[in-house]
Amino acid sequence: MAINTLGFLIFVALACVIYFIVPKKIKWLVLLIASYVYYFLASGKLTVFLIITTLSVYLVGLGLNKIDENIAEKCKQLEKEKKKEAKNKAKSKKKLLILFAVIINFGILLILKYSNFLGGNINSLLSKLNVNFTIPKFDFILPLGISYYTLQAISYVIDVYRGKYKADKNLGRVALFTSFFPQMTEGPIGRYDDLAMQLYEPHKFNHLNVKNGMLLMLWGYFKKMVIADRAGIFVNTVFADYANNHGIVMLVAVILYTIQIYAEFSGCIDIVRGTAQILGINMAENFKRPFFSKSVQEFWRRWHITLGTWLKDYVFYPVSFSSACVELTKLSKKISKNYLSKIVPAAFAMFFVWFGNGIWHGASWKYVFYGLYYYVIMMLGILFEPVFKKIIGKLKINVEAKWYKFMQMIRTTIFVLIGMLIFRSKSLTSAFRIFKSIFNMDNISMLFNNKLFNIGITTEDFIIIGIGVIILFVVGIIQEKGIIIREKISKRNIVIRWILYYTILLVIAIFGIYGPGYAATDFIYGQF
Repeated sequence: MAINTLGFLIFVALACVIYFIVPKKIKWLVLLIASYVYYFLASGKLTVFLIITTLSVYLVGLGLNKIDENIAEKCKQLEKEKKKEAKNKAKSKKKLLILFAVIINFGILLILKYSNFLGGNINSLLSKLNVNFTIPKFDFILPLGISYYTLQAISYVIDVYRGKYKADKNLGRVALFTSFFPQMTEGPIGRYDDLAMQLYEPHKFNHLNVKNGMLLMLWGYFKKMVIADRAGIFVNTVFADYANNHGIVMLVAVILYTIQIYAEFSGCIDIVRGTAQILGINMAENFKRPFFSKSVQEFWRRWHITLGTWLKDYVFYPVSFSSACVELTKLSKKISKNYLSKIVPAAFAMFFVWFGNGIWHGASWKYVFYGLYYYVIMMLGILFEPVFKKIIGKLKINVEAKWYKFMQMIRTTIFVLIGMLIFRSKSLTSAFRIFKSIFNMDNISMLFNNKLFNIGITTEDFIIIGIGVIILFVVGIIQEKGIIIREKISKRNIVIRWILYYTILLVIAIFGIYGPGYAATDFIYGQF
């Protein structure tokens, strides 16, 4: 039951009605049952993996609590030196528990999602070494949202280990946190201290929450059904026959794919957050107008924010404070005390972040390359930052000038377009081939003879996409100024408000892509 179906809307309506009419004490139970019903309808028997993840982090959390309680009681009776020894032993036990949780949960993810990728590469290596052994391939079906709920669950136990909060003794609360149905398709990746209590606490029917939530959902469906799915038809048509396409056709396909994936992913998050808001629950923001970014670093602070912060908190910082990184820092300072010595340790930690970002997206070398592509760009930017500053100073360029910021946005967008090309291509080989073919612009005339605008979709479809992008851009400009549009709308005259609501609804109904074959446009990030 995808969130872009009528079935999902009916499911949400029923869940909300039941949630608001039942007694306060069991409201959380309604959400838990609804979440597991939804998940079972989507994944069937594969729900067992979600249960394993939930039980493992719940039990490990309780184990961490127990160790902390025992050591606190024990230290009351010990001398100072003995206390230190006892705390170190307790820390070792806690590390073993965390390792167990990580192995169980990432092990499941590794087997289901990455086993064929790893097996294929090992087989290739063994073949080159003339070893007569082959690892068999398995066609595993991925449970819905496994990449999202795994990271979410792991963050919970690591935070307990770090002492950010005590492990929750309520299994139902932990289960609801890992399974809350709106977020299972594409996130966002929530944190326990921010989300769990919101899910567990009873929320009354609130007219404003319902209105704003539904408006956010409509905005998400507009992005998905009017813009993304229409652009996707052109993109799929061109990339399916990339060997026979080049120049302006491939360039437009890459641009439209970038528009598609943004409109779709951010649209999905809007639907998810809108659904949660109807219930009185505020979920983490995952996008903040990324195409207004003036650098690749800023782009990734605005794009898929919850994944970025997860990698920062649970990969970057642990690697930065690891013994290997500490030794590397010392070594780099001995060799050089200039700007370079500060970069090397950061480069070491960032490598793991961007390798993780790449491989998280999928079991393919193209995804690894995708992550490392951004890593290289960022590191080059950091490395040459002093040079760029000197050049800007000598040229007396006003970095606050609007034209300069606009050029920065264009530069960032070009880097992102190249990244999206890699992301969309079937393989690294095809990505390089497509990139090369774009520079062959002998078909530029297709822009003027209408042939370009009749590949998969019509000229009218291109106009609709264009208008949709303009609307996204204008809304983005308003939001960049700190204006909350939904609040502004709610303050308008009731007639104006309802005209606007019905206009959006009619636009989706008239111009949305749906009906037979709609499953072909399922959410892209739902695959990860």
